[in-house]
Amino acid sequence: MEWSRYFEPYELALQELKINLRGIRKQYKTKGMHSPIEFVSGRIKTIPSIIDKLDKMGLSIKSIDEVYDIAGIRINCQFVEDIYAVVELLSKRQDLDIIETRDYIINQRESGYKSYHIHAYYHLETIDGLKKVMVEFQIRTLAMNFWAIIEHSLNYKYDDQIPEEIKDRLKQAAEAASWLDAQMSAIRDEIAEAQQTFEKRQAEDRKDLELPTSFTTNEDYLTKKYKGDETQ
Repeated sequence: MEWSRYFEPYELALQELKINLRGIRKQYKTKGMHSPIEFVSGRIKTIPSIIDKLDKMGLSIKSIDEVYDIAGIRINCQFVEDIYAVVELLSKRQDLDIIETRDYIINQRESGYKSYHIHAYYHLETIDGLKKVMVEFQIRTLAMNFWAIIEHSLNYKYDDQIPEEIKDRLKQAAEAASWLDAQMSAIRDEIAEAQQTFEKRQAEDRKDLELPTSFTTNEDYLTKKYKGDETQ
């Protein structure tokens, strides 16, 4: 298989989606509104991971299109409520055909894992016409994401056989993360207002640092400034 050619539409889909979702965040910020999207990242599944998944599914390389998470988009949110706001945003998009949703927030996995997953076909425009590319969206709070990264690392270290003692500690950590999310949701409005005030102040500070319109470069500005100082 020519992997580079096979991965190309997935890579293009991720690039477009990341730009678009980050643009949505910017639109919220420009309007002075709280954005349900905090961070956006994406990844292409590695070749060994794809082959390993096919083996676990009892499939050959010919069935590679049945691996639904070759392209993955991760959206991190500040609050649990934001996750469902993002789900609604995605459900309204004309360039996505949602195939399946899995709510691991309400239906938390036994391990403690929490996230919201969406499997959808993204409409990618190519020189050969429209191509529908399967993408998995994972939508989490920052606390959920931290926990999931740790669990993934431990699964890798122990080859999916995490010792019971560590599993118990992970479950306790998951409970702590859920408690943190609940506390943040309880003061959500206050946090959002404080962040907007901070961002507004930052914007004003940046505006104060902008060069006067009569000067085109830092050199022009400094030359004029220090010449003026010399005459005083």
